[in-house]
Amino acid sequence: MILRTFRGMSPDIAHSARLAENASVIGDVRLEAFVTVWYGAVLRGDAGPIRVGGGSNIQDNCVLHCELGQPLTLGQNVVVGHGAILHGCTVEDGCLIGMGATLLDGCVIGEGSIVAAGALVPRGKVIPPRSLVMGVPGKVVRPVTDQEAADTIANAQWYVEQGREELPALEKTEA
Repeated sequence: MILRTFRGMSPDIAHSARLAENASVIGDVRLEAFVTVWYGAVLRGDAGPIRVGGGSNIQDNCVLHCELGQPLTLGQNVVVGHGAILHGCTVEDGCLIGMGATLLDGCVIGEGSIVAAGALVPRGKVIPPRSLVMGVPGKVVRPVTDQEAADTIANAQWYVEQGREELPALEKTEA
């Protein structure tokens, strides 16, 4: 894995987090407890801070980045599907961001929402909690069901367990 300091800001990674060998985490990035970052993912905190809440997962080939003055924040138990692009956005707790989805600067995805695979959430768009978003541009098509919300949390928990088995533990280093 690539862990790199940029302009004096170093990644802050919880000891229980797991990162794939070819994941890249650069600059002002904080990964809380039990976060998993999978193969080929890039979290580039060079233009602004990236914060990933406990139990969340960033799957293969995702890109997380910021615009100057626009941080990227993920809540707890967020599932970010393969190949998603998140840029300077906020994703609240318990959301699922589908494979290949794109979230642009300043958008907010409300708690427990699902953004479908391939959807594009435009700059500054605010999605209410428990919404299913589909399309380009992304539009709310219906509320998320209780079963879908429970499935998202179960998916996040599965990735925590899978990460403990498949991804290496971080080596302790002296400060």
